[in-house]
Amino acid sequence: MTNTKLLREKIEASGLKLAYIASQLWISPKALTMKIENQTQFKAAEIKRLSEILGIETAEEREQIFLS
Repeated sequence: MTNTKLLREKIEASGLKLAYIASQLWISPKALTMKIENQTQFKAAEIKRLSEILGIETAEEREQIFLS
């Protein structure tokens, strides 16, 4: 389950818009919001790409955000 609070903080700190992030993941902004809010799950490839986009470098931080 995604830690919504930590992920939203990371997105806000990046200064990137949800629409841009969604386009980089090849999904709609609505689909991204649903994943952030735990209505659907992130795929492994999406977690990897989102980590790159947001500068999440450590496995520990990835686990805190995506595997809480």
